[in-house]
Amino acid sequence: MDKSLEKVLTSWLKQQKQACGFYLNLTVLFGLLTGLSLVVQAYLIATILHGLIILELPKEQFASQFYCLVGFIFIRAGLAYGRERVSFEAGRRLRVQIRGAVLDKLTELGPCFIKGKPAGSWASIVLEQVEDLHDFYARYLPQIILAAFIPLTILVVVFPLNWAAGLILLLTAPLIPMFMALVGMGAADANRKNFSALAKLSGHFMDRMKGLNTIKLFNRGDAESEAIESASEEFRERTMSVLRLAFLSSAVLEFFAAVSIAVLAVYFGFSYLDHLDFGHYGAGITLFTGLFVLILAPEFYQPLRDMGTHYHAKAQAIGAAEELMALLNHQVESGSDADIDSRRDSEYGKELSIESYKAGISIEADALCVDSPDGTQLLGPLDFSIPAGKHMAVVGPSGAGKTSLLNALLGFLPYRGSLKINGIELHQLDKTMWRRHLAWLGQDPQLFHGTIRDNVAMSNPDMDDETVMALLEKAKVINFVERQTHGLDHPIGEQASGVSVGQAQRIALARALGQDAALFILDEPTASLDNHSEQAVQASLREAMSGASCLMVTHRLDQLHMMDTILVLDGGLIVERGNFNELTLAEGLFKQMQEESNDDTVNLKELN
Repeated sequence: MDKSLEKVLTSWLKQQKQACGFYLNLTVLFGLLTGLSLVVQAYLIATILHGLIILELPKEQFASQFYCLVGFIFIRAGLAYGRERVSFEAGRRLRVQIRGAVLDKLTELGPCFIKGKPAGSWASIVLEQVEDLHDFYARYLPQIILAAFIPLTILVVVFPLNWAAGLILLLTAPLIPMFMALVGMGAADANRKNFSALAKLSGHFMDRMKGLNTIKLFNRGDAESEAIESASEEFRERTMSVLRLAFLSSAVLEFFAAVSIAVLAVYFGFSYLDHLDFGHYGAGITLFTGLFVLILAPEFYQPLRDMGTHYHAKAQAIGAAEELMALLNHQVESGSDADIDSRRDSEYGKELSIESYKAGISIEADALCVDSPDGTQLLGPLDFSIPAGKHMAVVGPSGAGKTSLLNALLGFLPYRGSLKINGIELHQLDKTMWRRHLAWLGQDPQLFHGTIRDNVAMSNPDMDDETVMALLEKAKVINFVERQTHGLDHPIGEQASGVSVGQAQRIALARALGQDAALFILDEPTASLDNHSEQAVQASLREAMSGASCLMVTHRLDQLHMMDTILVLDGGLIVERGNFNELTLAEGLFKQMQEESNDDTVNLKELN
């Protein structure tokens, strides 16, 4: 990974630590108190053993030291427990905030952006990658402070006793972080590649599971199995690469810590054998000094070893942070800065009131260009208007830009030019408030896990059963509900399991009818219905939309005679406009589409 990018990601990670609150500082405090209690314990042990072995004092004289030693054992245990608890809470708070920010950002960016990646990839980001931030905040950041403070404290108490032992500790201490950095250089890059492989595998596998019936139908099972095997093998290799670095790092740290302690032990051993005579300030080396320093020696290196162990958590967090930072910093607004600033300055502070929404919605587009999330122009420039209470249909061949226009109006795609709602630019409106006054019905209805009642009453959870049943009756799905054992409590699973596509479409229609919307946005609303249900649903829509504005995208040209205006798009531009009769008489794309639709209908009847 590029060093400059790694620095940016590390800086971004540290900026997020405010979410941990005071728990991060509390983790450090508990760690510092643990280190101090460790020094006291070493002093008590060395004092007791020196008095008993060298001074040959009676055991009774050390009763108080012994009880203090036992007490500090429980104190250290309590501090260690408290540190684990508060460090977990710090990491949990961070994960909750980051995950909430990710979900809020995905909501802001909308379905058009989300569809740019497989669902499994988003699951990997929201779950695994956010989880992999935990140890960075719960362990690595506190350990950086502890790795500096605890060794420094030990040096402060060792140097006055024996400068040679202090010098050995001081000179060998940098070996651990130095080799830790050398071994860990590729850890962040390895983790980033591992996350990429996991996202690829997750997305690939989930998409294939969703399309399992289609794969079987076209006899593509073997080919897809090979593709999943290839993605799995790539993920295995990436994971083993990360593990190799982790094990190598641990082995190196243990080796140099062991060598450093051995050097210290050799120094004291030869000093006690009178082969070495320096470092003791002329007072000689007592058993107390040797025991005290040797007991502290492993603990001197332990914070550095722990930092090396948790350095892998830093590498893991940096690998996870790359996509998280890119997502959270992603901006969807397009157009030149001057154009954006001028629009914001001219409309600053303007907002539609609830009364304005209820009075009716008018839409006016002037030189409107709609872009994809990556800035590619999808359609435009367009000029059209929909007066309040009027209905407009948008037709055209596949890829003409019809759905892109709806997504721009819903606030899911960036646009340039002007798109005004009751005279105010759409980007100036509060998106949540704006969408509350819309009723959307698409060709692929989205029902959520719950009951039929939950899905119909989504806009108003306090809606009573009589109102829900009335809406279901308007949507021509009441018979299905009444046949179910649980009625309105009939369960609906993920991906609308438990109901057919047509039933899901009509339940979604009932939900839309219950919103008391000022604008209906319809995208092939009867695509999955038979002729009888289609006519019934169309009648319900006409009744619900009386007095409301409507923008509908459809391929069913025979439904358009009730529309006030029809726009015909081709290649992202308006090629025709008018009412049904005008376009039928004109020689253009609309008439050509009518003729092709009639030919398809005749061919279908002949086949039947």
